[in-house]
Amino acid sequence: MGSLSIWHWLIIAVVFVMFFGAKRMPDAARSLGRSLRIFKSEVSQMQNEGKESDHAPAAPVQQPAQQLPAAQPVTPSVTQQPQPQAEPKTL
Repeated sequence: MGSLSIWHWLIIAVVFVMFFGAKRMPDAARSLGRSLRIFKSEVSQMQNEGKESDHAPAAPVQQPAQQLPAAQPVTPSVTQQPQPQAEPKTL
């Protein structure tokens, strides 16, 4: 009684097709497959990083960052005032 029989799975599949539509099902499966591939690659990368840290010597200590020079105050530059335009002559 606790497990799902083939009829239960069939009813669930029919409900999904009716709810999502037949056109969206392949896209949903494709997206799920991509997500699983990304997840697997990230997990394997994390495992490889863990193995490398066990075998690799300690990382060298980074030197402190060089101190930047003090900021200079910004002075506004002299702006040119617009030249008055001559009005067109009327006849």
